This record gives sequence, C-alpha cells and structure tokens, in this order.
Amino acid sequence: MDSQQFSHPPLDFDFDFDVIIAGCGPTGAMLAAELRLHDVRVLVLEKDTEPVSFVRIVGLHMRSLELMAMRGLLDRLREHGRQRPAGGFFAAIDKPVPRGLDSAHPYLLGIPQPVLVDLLEKHAIRLGAQVRRGCAVAGFEQDDEGVTLKLADGETLRSRYLVGCDGGRSTVRKLLGVGFPGEPSRNETLMGEMRVGVPHQEIATKMAELRETHHRFWLRPFGGEVYSVVVPAAGVSDRATPPTLDDFRRQLRAVAGTDFGVHSPRWLSRFGDATRLAERYRVGRVLLAGDAAHIHPPIGGQGLNLGLQDAFNLGWKLAAQIRGWAPETLLDTYQSERHPVAADVLDNTRAQTELLSPEPGAQAVRRLLTELMDFDEVNRHLIEKITAIGVRYDFGAGPDLLGRRLRDIDVRQGHLYGLLHRGRGLLLDRTERLAVGDWSDRVDHLADPTAQLDVPCVLLRPDGHVAWIGDDQQDLDAHLTRWFGSPHGDMA
Repeated sequence: MDSQQFSHPPLDFDFDFDVIIAGCGPTGAMLAAELRLHDVRVLVLEKDTEPVSFVRIVGLHMRSLELMAMRGLLDRLREHGRQRPAGGFFAAIDKPVPRGLDSAHPYLLGIPQPVLVDLLEKHAIRLGAQVRRGCAVAGFEQDDEGVTLKLADGETLRSRYLVGCDGGRSTVRKLLGVGFPGEPSRNETLMGEMRVGVPHQEIATKMAELRETHHRFWLRPFGGEVYSVVVPAAGVSDRATPPTLDDFRRQLRAVAGTDFGVHSPRWLSRFGDATRLAERYRVGRVLLAGDAAHIHPPIGGQGLNLGLQDAFNLGWKLAAQIRGWAPETLLDTYQSERHPVAADVLDNTRAQTELLSPEPGAQAVRRLLTELMDFDEVNRHLIEKITAIGVRYDFGAGPDLLGRRLRDIDVRQGHLYGLLHRGRGLLLDRTERLAVGDWSDRVDHLADPTAQLDVPCVLLRPDGHVAWIGDDQQDLDAHLTRWFGSPHGDMA
C-alpha cells in the first residue's frame, strides 16, 4: 500500500460523516478545520440560525497565536486585531512584560469575537467542512461502530464520532451523563460596550480613585466615546437573561457614585464565577472540548484560548483514529493531557478571583503578591501560566524540552511554523543522518544543521509539542511508532 492510498482510505457510506461537531464557536470551528487537514468528513451543527451580532472583544494569548501561526492563520487574524503587551494579566496586577519571553509572539491580540468565529468557520469550510445552522442535537445513541444522532427537527444522522463543543450548558455533556463538578456562581459581573456622556478626564480621575479597592470595576476607552464597562452586579441572576442599560446605570452609581452618563450600548452581558470541570472528556465515541468540558471566570482571558488548544490537541488524534493509524492509546491521551491543563486553569482563576475581593485579607495577599511579582521569575511564571506557553505534557523522563511546545525558530526554509500548515508531524534533524522512512505519509522531515536548536534532533507532533529528542535512528523509530502508529508498509 503506498502512502497516497493509506492517507486516503475509501469512504464508508454506512456513515453520513466521520465526525459530527455540536457547536460552531471558536473551538468547534477550529476542530473541524484540524480534522479536514486529514480528509476527515466533518459536519458542524450550530443551534443558532445567525452568528452573534454583538461585538465582544476577546484576547488571543501567546500559545494560541503560535497555533494560529502553525496553520497559516495569524496574519489574517492580525489584520482584524489590536496588539497589546503580554503583561498585567494575573488578577489585573499591573506589571511589565518579563524580558525575553520564549515566544515569537509575545503579545495579546484583541479581536472581535464575531470576526474570530467567522474567520475560523470560513477556514474550516474552505478546507471542506460542512456547517449547518439552526440545527440542534436532541439525542444520540452510540454503539461499538459509531453514533446515531437525532436532531431537534427529527432528522437522524450517523457518524463515527461526536464531539460536544456546545458551551458550558452543553447538551451533549448532559445527554452523555458526564458529571460537571465544581462551584456555582457566587458573584456576577456586568460587562458591555457603550457610549459615555462625561469627559475622559473625569472617568480617569474616578478610576484612579477606585481601582485600589474595586478590582472588578473599570471603564476603558474603546475608541471615540465608546467604553468597555465592567462593574459588579447586585447579585446572581440567570445568565441567559441579558442585563439592561438601567442595570449598568444602577450598579455604576452604587460603586462609583455616578453612572457616567452611559447610553447607546453596543452589547450587554453578564458573567459569573462558576468553576466546573467535566469528570471525563471522552465516553466511547463521544468527546467534549472547550466550555463543554470546563468553565471558569474570565479573569486572565484564558477560556477561549483553552478551548482552541483543546481543538489542536484533539484534532490530529481523532483524525488518526479514523484514518486507521492511531496507536491504541493515542486518543486516550486527549484527556490525560488536557484535563490537568484545565484543572490548573481553574485553580489559577480561583486564585485570581480571590485576589479581586475588596475584603482586607484578600487585599493583604494581593499586596504581597504584587511585591513578589517584582521578581522576574515570579512574574514570568505567572505570565507563562496564563498564556499557556509553560504547559508541559508528561511524556516520561527526559530533557525539560520534552513535552513542551517548541517556539517558532528560524530554519533554513524560513520559520519553523511555516512547515506545520498541513497538520502533520515533523522531524527537525540537525544531524542530517536520520529518516522518517515509512512514516512519511504522516511525518515530514527537515534536515537542517543550521536550525536554532540546542539539541541534535526533535520530533514534533502536529500540535507543535516535542515528542522526542535525540540522534539515534532506532530510538526515533520507537517514538514514531508511539505517536504515529505502525509504518504504512506494515499495514498493507
């Protein structure tokens, strides 16, 4: 069997699709695109008939920017975004960016969420994914071969796998019966964008007066008379019910003594500090990703990024399973790698939330941490945690680089990430002695003695994490088998 035949097996018409994804937010759209890189037949179901109309600004952190660069999407996103320094994220403690962050993209990219979703959805469609709007999952049953879905309109579909990317109130997770333990919301915060009716200097003066003790309150200029407004809510409400402009005016007066003449809102929403993590990310042929698997307060701006990184971790593994070359336990590593990362994010958002409290004890801890962050090592550790460039998966004993992502280093052909657009593995070989052999249908090979590496060779997974370090062909072959299955010659 040659490599072209192996990478394009015949379609099985017993299934309508290989994978059906519930939810076409950033996670669902990105996962669909990742699967299409491997010719997996994908359908994305989105219950909303139209994309969201309000223009909420979201932030892409360093690791997500790196992943976008790996797929050739970053330049397109930057055209629609605004860059800001990668500092001041942890509990909104204002500290400068640590020197020499290990990334070619040491900044935050603020981008309107509808623009991000639109770009990712179009990327997935361009690669061949199908997207159906106004379609909701009403039920499903799974067996040893696949999943049978029933849609809200009565239509029945059959797929090999189902992935729930349908948000914190995930229908897929609930139907699957997966527990979602954690803490309910204790506090709520109102967030929106609106015009103000007072001079900027008056707002700046009031902000300077209040920010020492009210860390869940701010007005930030968005352009012209439009401001981003965040203010504590009076209590905990049904998040499905959006707040009104009068709610904002009332809470602004309660906190600041003035409502700043707010008017003409672009959008209004509320968020709570509920913190929950799914007990399992996979049950048989049904998986969870993004907010369907984890929710937490938005402090630090990690939620959307966490979901995108779930998609990059899962996509190539699920594709390998469908294509028939996945090692036996590869798909299980999705949970073993991503569940601990989410647990760590939940913990750091819990800590940050406590540091936002106006209570004297919390403020004392905040002052102490503010002092500690003057040490570069502390500041750097927290920034790497928030931006996910510090994530290290447990691949066993080895150098510190093993299990970490590799930054976008210079190589003979330009930049490393430019070689990862197809979502394949990559052997970066400074010795010029190694080979990927019969794994060439899944793994590319770059022999480059000039590559800016401190080690002889690295094997990169499609998500950019270092799966092997060394210079021995036999050892390399063992790790190619571990991550990319049997060579195609053995499967003929």
